[in-house]
Amino acid sequence: MSPSPNKLRGYIDRYRKIRQIGEGTYGRVYLCEERVSKQHVAIKKVLIDTGKEGFPQTAVREIKLLAALRHDNVVRLLDIVTPPPHTAADGATIFMVFEYLDHDLAGLLRDSRFHMTPYLVKWLMKQLVEGLQHCHQHHVLHRDIKASNVLIDNHGNLKLADFGLARSYSETCRDTKYSNKVITLWYRPPELLLGSETYGPAVDMWSVGCILAEMIEGRPLFQGQNHIDQLEVIFKLCGTPTHENWPTHTELPWFEMFKPPHMIDRCLCQHLSGEETDKQVVDLLDKLLVLEPSRRCSASKMLEHEYFWVEPLPKPLSNPVQLLPQDVSCHEFETKLHHQEYGKRRKC
Repeated sequence: MSPSPNKLRGYIDRYRKIRQIGEGTYGRVYLCEERVSKQHVAIKKVLIDTGKEGFPQTAVREIKLLAALRHDNVVRLLDIVTPPPHTAADGATIFMVFEYLDHDLAGLLRDSRFHMTPYLVKWLMKQLVEGLQHCHQHHVLHRDIKASNVLIDNHGNLKLADFGLARSYSETCRDTKYSNKVITLWYRPPELLLGSETYGPAVDMWSVGCILAEMIEGRPLFQGQNHIDQLEVIFKLCGTPTHENWPTHTELPWFEMFKPPHMIDRCLCQHLSGEETDKQVVDLLDKLLVLEPSRRCSASKMLEHEYFWVEPLPKPLSNPVQLLPQDVSCHEFETKLHHQEYGKRRKC
């Protein structure tokens, strides 16, 4: 059974810190080794604000949701530990212990030694959507799907990670309001950018479309500099909202504020089509990156799409050594540090 915030199960000195591999809004992530078993784990350090809210609500929610989600393509929470009682930080920190995977997708895509083949794209994407389908079937919205939250091991196994912004939702209470200040900007769907507070699994599916396009193109598809620019780059490829393609778009809270100055026709398929891009993946992206959320492909429908049923069929890698780097870990945080250090050396 997964741990709960009421059952802290030991002290952090059970683990030896090796190096930092990630950093986010809610804490730093380290590669560590369990001293007895020598097992590698990823540990998220979460600070507790003893003067205000105490145990962070985001951590409580993440722990509860991960306890309900047991799937091969969802990262496992292994343990929750605290500093030893005699340390100065006693009571001010908790550590969430996760299974460790060698890479994240953002780190792989930024590494010049790595090449994403069509076969690998399909196998990774199938695993991602199966993990997300499990989340949605258990009424959980992830709300932060991006390349750095997609973890991959040296054998090509994928797990969806970082449920710090995730929350449960109800299919029956469609008027329930949620925050629209979620999902990293480049992966955020247009309904959230236009202020919607009533939404469902379709917000995650837009992010999945962005991930798929990023794996094909080698870079994020929509790279806005800010909120307004993000809408503009989306409209440039997906067209502007109309009463035909999105009947309720004028009802969104911020539509008048961010109303596009002129009409743009949809040209996503033309942009994606190329000699090395097959028609099935273009069609799938056309069904994912749809402005109107209710017309967007669901996780279940996506797995039925022709893309996953034509050669090369998505299946475990027979020779991962040829497709994935084995001698080095590729995480976005580490790759950025590597590029920064390389830049400093060049200036010198």
